[in-house]
Amino acid sequence: MRWIYLAVIVLFALVTLIFAMQNLEVVTVSFLGFKGSTRLAILAIFVYILGAFTGGSLLALLRRSYERSQWTMGSS
Repeated sequence: MRWIYLAVIVLFALVTLIFAMQNLEVVTVSFLGFKGSTRLAILAIFVYILGAFTGGSLLALLRRSYERSQWTMGSS
């Protein structure tokens, strides 16, 4: 099962990279009153990495919380 997850992650990363390389025009991004211009490729890669980081952090937090709840219920 681990190989399937790895294959899906690699495939998604490859599709994101292809998308980024085919969209090199400059876009304007605004967030909470701040504005900036950057290439769409850089923005796509940045958002992908940010999503991977936050998703991994959330998963780790949920796992830790679940393990602690199992440990607490088991020791009662």
